[in-house]
Amino acid sequence: MNTPMSMLNPRGRVLPFSEKERTEEETETLESSLLQLIEDNRRSSLQLREKTERSRKEAIRHAARTADLLVKAVNGGVEECFVNEKRIEAEIRSLAVTVARFGKQTDQWLAATHAVNSAVKEIGDFENWMKTMEFDCKKITAAIRNIHEDH
Repeated sequence: MNTPMSMLNPRGRVLPFSEKERTEEETETLESSLLQLIEDNRRSSLQLREKTERSRKEAIRHAARTADLLVKAVNGGVEECFVNEKRIEAEIRSLAVTVARFGKQTDQWLAATHAVNSAVKEIGDFENWMKTMEFDCKKITAAIRNIHEDH
């Protein structure tokens, strides 16, 4: 800084020695102030960057936690639906077996009822046949008596 240009004042004239010292001191003070400002700015920027990074990481942690809680809440409902679906499917299979068993039983009852109806019909036919035979026998007996009485 001890160049001839630094000894000149802004207007281009040579300054006296005391003013030169004062100007150099002011320049050094100004430089140190500027350096101090730059250092303070760098430090505050670094602190701000660190704080931002911490906040970002904390926000990511909170978002992950929230996502986990939401997934658990949704999965709880889905899991309950899945369990209910499995129960319903098991009940459907059980009811299908019961319906098939009742269908077979109904078919057996229908066959038995048909057999009883046929038997009753045969009994009715037999009874009718018996009445017809009895009537025919009575006619024959009456005819034989008539013939026998006439002789």
